[in-house]
Amino acid sequence: MPEAEIVKKHAAIKNRPNTISSLTKDLKKLGVQLGDIILVHSSLSALGWTSGNAVAVIEALRKVVGPAGTIVMPTHTSENSDPTNWQHPPVPESWWEIIKKESPPYDPLITPTRMMGTIAETFRKYPGVLRSNHPQGSFAVLGPYAAEIIKDHQYTPEFGKGSPIDKLYHLNAKIILLGVDHQNNTSLHYAEWKAILPNKPYRKQGTAILEEGRRKWIEYEDIDYNDEDFMKLGKEYENSNLPFSIGKVGIGTAKIFLMKNLVDFAVNWMEKNRALNKSQNN
Repeated sequence: MPEAEIVKKHAAIKNRPNTISSLTKDLKKLGVQLGDIILVHSSLSALGWTSGNAVAVIEALRKVVGPAGTIVMPTHTSENSDPTNWQHPPVPESWWEIIKKESPPYDPLITPTRMMGTIAETFRKYPGVLRSNHPQGSFAVLGPYAAEIIKDHQYTPEFGKGSPIDKLYHLNAKIILLGVDHQNNTSLHYAEWKAILPNKPYRKQGTAILEEGRRKWIEYEDIDYNDEDFMKLGKEYENSNLPFSIGKVGIGTAKIFLMKNLVDFAVNWMEKNRALNKSQNN
């Protein structure tokens, strides 16, 4: 959304811009607390016009969780993948081998995010932030648990055992959706891995990595993750009796969930609904 439209929309709702102090108050009211471990999915524009842009949002998050808290954001790089799988958009088949041979390898220090939003892209470059070594599904982390969370992020399963998401689940992290909804909720991919489903789909993956300082193209198999039903799943969770909070951060809608509650619900939901859908389609 163009900045002029963001300003106009914001001014029609509030008589002051977002600032570090106002965002801090909003986050506290939402339920973020000192010492929390938080996984943040975000849209800067959805929050309205912010003085200081993404830096102000990050600073507000840091103030609310404090030095004992840990902030995590997805810093995925989906373009570093097998071009034969690309759909949004696809590229000519004649380009596939060139991309596989010449695309730059993933480097956690320099590789930019793709479609993760301005806040996550700014956060990955923040002093003290550590980033996991997965060439497609990395996470950036700031705080006391950073080294533990990013350690040994295996290529496959990307969102499975030993991944940052798995560690956050066992650390009783909170999920925060800032101006976005469950379509962006990576924890639901972890639920896909945990769910016991008949004929769980897999597909070949490819990616460029650095190995001992040299570029290398590798291929492996992983779950064919599918977010098509995430909005329906999330809505059913919110309509259940399980706890979550909803409020405003800036002018945007924000939600906060206990990761364990949401993931456990999602596993049960997928085992019921995805298995049912598959049997109806056979």
